[in-house]
Amino acid sequence: MMTGRPRASLHTLGCRLNQAETALLADRLQQDGYQIVDYGRPTDLLVLNTCSVTDEAERMCRYEIRRTLRHSPQAFVAVTGCYAQTGVEALQQVPGIDLIVGNRHKMSLPAHVPSPSALRKRPAPSLLHTKTLDRDDFVLDGAGDCDSKRANLKIQDGCNFMCSFCLIPFARGHERSRRIDDTIREAEALVARGHRELVLTGVNIGRYTQGGSSLLDLIQRLEHIAGLERIRISSIEPTTVPDDLLEYMAASTKLCRHLHLPLQSGDDGILRAMNRRYTVRDYAVFVEQAMRTVPGLGLGTDVLVGFPGEGDAQFANTLTAATDLPFSYLHVFSYSKRPGTAAVRMADAVPPATVKARSRTLAELSRARRMAFYQRYVGSTVDVLFETKDDAGRWTGLTGNYMRVGVTSGNDLANSLRRVAIEGIMDGLAVGEVLP
Repeated sequence: MMTGRPRASLHTLGCRLNQAETALLADRLQQDGYQIVDYGRPTDLLVLNTCSVTDEAERMCRYEIRRTLRHSPQAFVAVTGCYAQTGVEALQQVPGIDLIVGNRHKMSLPAHVPSPSALRKRPAPSLLHTKTLDRDDFVLDGAGDCDSKRANLKIQDGCNFMCSFCLIPFARGHERSRRIDDTIREAEALVARGHRELVLTGVNIGRYTQGGSSLLDLIQRLEHIAGLERIRISSIEPTTVPDDLLEYMAASTKLCRHLHLPLQSGDDGILRAMNRRYTVRDYAVFVEQAMRTVPGLGLGTDVLVGFPGEGDAQFANTLTAATDLPFSYLHVFSYSKRPGTAAVRMADAVPPATVKARSRTLAELSRARRMAFYQRYVGSTVDVLFETKDDAGRWTGLTGNYMRVGVTSGNDLANSLRRVAIEGIMDGLAVGEVLP
């Protein structure tokens, strides 16, 4: 028999947007009387916030449910997120799931799990789901927390771009932006909880528009929050970054000099088949402008490997673009067929062994580019927002331009912004000494 407060465990698969929403769900469950426990520990309630970007993400969802039920066989299991939106029929066949909540109803999930005093297993899965995902704007009550000293702040949802490989418009609907006053209230609450950096998240955040306010207008309002040291833009489409945002980034003391601009492919034919909105030349011209405008800019990208029709010549073009452009890191993804997307009907599939080999090549390039980027700062001093200790006992954190730095210190550096002299580099880390 359950004694004391029932336990709730939450686990996120996927993007920063999911992470932001999971944090809000945890906050609400805690307010409702649940004790939040680390994922992997015995629990009475599991909330799994899922991803459907790849079939591997969907497989992981099913695995995590089985894993939880092994140590908590009586746990009430609620599944939400993109897989709960697009794969509801498949999830209804997975043993152990008690509640399936589509994205449209995600933030009301706590109202539909059993109350702490009445937590019990249900005899059959319950469904809270709709295919209608669109609203003009939305409000999120409360403020989520985050394990990191950085916190994700959801500002936008949905996408109208309809890239041929992407399921997200089906999982999250058309674009809509969060009300600006509601966004500011959550940001203030997160800063009051001790977060010194906010990461602006959404599906297509460059398209933020609310009551005549743009993404830059929102950033300018956020900068006035006392105690907020940094504002970071998460992944943003290259065609949605205006010149005035770059100029503001160069002048601001709070907006991080970091952009993550998905490239996806360095071949124009593949970009057209993907229904991307730029050519390789367009992308390169914009990157050149961004690097000129914002000194010290950290630039990351996404590359999708194995899209139908990607032959040796097309991949060679991608490798050339990824080598020639001034990226400090790459996120490499393998193409995965997504039911309902245009790419499913395309011929000339790339063999899995070829996809794996090409992914390894780009991953090695990413590692080299990250090391070269870090090497540029040896002998320099940088500002680091420290988060936690790594396995080697070093305090680690990030610079504004997304360089991970590690130092050895007997002091507690968690959530402190400190000047660090960079003395060297190692794999995935710049190392240095905290200055007095």
